[in-house]
Amino acid sequence: MKFTAQQIAGILEGEVEGDAQVEVSKLAKIEEGTEGSLTFLANPKYTPYIYTTEASITIVDKDFTVENNISTTLIRVPDAYKAFSKLLEYYNQVKMNKTGIEAPVFISDSATYGDQIYVGAFTYIGENVSLGDNAKIYPNVYIGDNVQIGDNVVVFAGAKIYSESIIGNNCVIHSGAIVGADGFGFTPDERGEYKKVPQTGNVIIEDQVDIGAGTTIDRATLGSTVIRRGVKLDNQIQIAHNVEIGENTVIAAQTGIAGSTKIGRNCMIGGQVGIVGHITIGNNVRIQAQSGIGRNVKDNETIQGSPALNYGDYNKSYVHFKNLPKIVERINQLEKQPKND
Repeated sequence: MKFTAQQIAGILEGEVEGDAQVEVSKLAKIEEGTEGSLTFLANPKYTPYIYTTEASITIVDKDFTVENNISTTLIRVPDAYKAFSKLLEYYNQVKMNKTGIEAPVFISDSATYGDQIYVGAFTYIGENVSLGDNAKIYPNVYIGDNVQIGDNVVVFAGAKIYSESIIGNNCVIHSGAIVGADGFGFTPDERGEYKKVPQTGNVIIEDQVDIGAGTTIDRATLGSTVIRRGVKLDNQIQIAHNVEIGENTVIAAQTGIAGSTKIGRNCMIGGQVGIVGHITIGNNVRIQAQSGIGRNVKDNETIQGSPALNYGDYNKSYVHFKNLPKIVERINQLEKQPKND
């Protein structure tokens, strides 16, 4: 896929300075640019590279001043970083604009789907499934019975969506993600053997949600596990049955959330956080990486540690943690001193 400088400038509403017909077919860092590549200059500390880069086209700020000879064609825009991000988004849209149904696939006769869909080879789509307009289902995806998927949803290769799940518009589900697996529900009988509790609920994912590769979202025991609008989930996250995650919350990799916990809006949760079940975490909460959360958390708290403390208290305490051996030694020396009557 090739683009000329003139075409790119049209997309970005920029101005070409140099060869308007030069073509590019790949992206590169400015220091690693080669012929046929496109790059950008946004950080001033990389300015020296614009005079040595072999990239065919470089996006720069409108007010960038050339102080030496350059070989790269410039595209001047108000903000080079934002323009490059816009171009990446456009490139992804073009690259992923597949349509049609490949073979072999299985699509139930009772399934329905909208316009401009793509279904990759070896995909299974069960009974009464509904796919919205412009849905992109990549190869080796499993979609169980009665699943509803909205418009402009992308499900990457190898993802599994169990029956009864509901997925809103403009969502992205990455490879290996599993939506709607059984929750971890077992109860011991009189002999101490664990018997499975049937998991009869579903998963509801609202609009604009991203689910990372290898992440698992369990169906509810009763009712629904709910991921609200705008939530962003990293790779390899475990979300248990009946959890609810509020709007625009972001969660980093390897976090585990136990059953029936409610997480509020606009929270930021770091990597490898463990959260117990049946608690409530408020809105605008910040949880630092590797924290263990075993209590309710109020709105606007920032916490760290295991068990987690207020972030400020944790940092103050950590000063003493580091000095603990010296403090113990001093106490031992004091105890050895003779005591005056």
